[in-house]
Amino acid sequence: MTTVDLDGVYRAEYGRCVATLTRLLGDIGLAEEFVQDAFAVAVQKWEQKPPPNPGAWIVTTARNRAIDRLRRESTRQARHAQALLLHQPDEPQEVGPVRDDQLRMIFTCCHPALSPPARTALTLRLLGGLEVAEIARAYLVPEATVFQRIVRAKKKIRDAAIPYRIPGAAELPDRLASVLTVLYLIFNEGYASTSGELLRTDLCLEAVRLARELAALMPDEPEAIGLLALLLLTEARRPARVGPSGELVVLAEQDRSRWNRELIAEGHELVRRCLRRNQPGPYQLQAAINAVHTDGPATDWTQVLALYDQLLHHTPTPIVALNRAVAVAEVHGPGPALAAIEHLDLPGYHLLPATRADLLARLGRTTEARAAYDQAITLTTNTTERTHLQARRARLTPDP
Repeated sequence: MTTVDLDGVYRAEYGRCVATLTRLLGDIGLAEEFVQDAFAVAVQKWEQKPPPNPGAWIVTTARNRAIDRLRRESTRQARHAQALLLHQPDEPQEVGPVRDDQLRMIFTCCHPALSPPARTALTLRLLGGLEVAEIARAYLVPEATVFQRIVRAKKKIRDAAIPYRIPGAAELPDRLASVLTVLYLIFNEGYASTSGELLRTDLCLEAVRLARELAALMPDEPEAIGLLALLLLTEARRPARVGPSGELVVLAEQDRSRWNRELIAEGHELVRRCLRRNQPGPYQLQAAINAVHTDGPATDWTQVLALYDQLLHHTPTPIVALNRAVAVAEVHGPGPALAAIEHLDLPGYHLLPATRADLLARLGRTTEARAAYDQAITLTTNTTERTHLQARRARLTPDP
């Protein structure tokens, strides 16, 4: 098995392996340590003969290394943990509302004792397998800040003896907001990865799978249904998001015949369920926006703008304001849209200068547009997005 294959297994299986071993060990820190050890062993072992089930191999190897370590320990706690590992059945019976190891891990990491930023940073690292740089981009904060959040979260879990256990049904709603955030960010990293190729399909599909589990677990929570609808409608467009040479294709230029109609139909039905509840939240509103984008041969931008007005009222963040400006440009023109984003402050976020560049180009202000594109290109870490921005800059008409 090549190094690239091993990297792919790491991305696809790391979260599952850590979640499974945490269930066996009852300790997140140890689980992560032994899974990393197992992947280090795989570097040598798999070169000659890769296993038929890489994820199961990693879990088994990590479990055996944990048993070896615990056998060398002399504490009563270590002997107890060893006994649990040795007598763990192949198919353990689970009790409680959360029956998926990874989803259960997300709820555990989203314990109320941890701060919201620490919860999501830790979960994205453990479950999404995201690197610190990728999490930092999602939060628009320095990498050092994310690193400290993860360290503090692990220390809090250890020092406070926060148990790895199945949350009771009454505990689930209090942790829902953090869980929704985690799944949303995992999907976003898959849909527009921090570096390398544009898409990480494994993260997109895993986020959709977990969102389905969550919606089934909490069918009366409108935002859980809204998140699932949002991910399905966005995932439906993924096949048309890149061209034949791997280039980025923006929404207006996508071949709609390549969209997944089955996912669109399912997403629309979920949006209608949310509308009947009349309890709008940010994920439901984003899902409704995506439902408009995927309804008919062209986007009704007036509807989109009306929904963004609601979303901005509900969630007044700079990123929502920036996305709303795109709809403003389609309805009222680039001038009002440019005025709407001039006051926004999003340090390090390449889509702000990229949007500004596009609006300036439409206004014929090419010198300013070039400068804005240069800023966006400098900030972009994804190769595909950078190439796309460079191409748009190159298409600008020369100055008079």
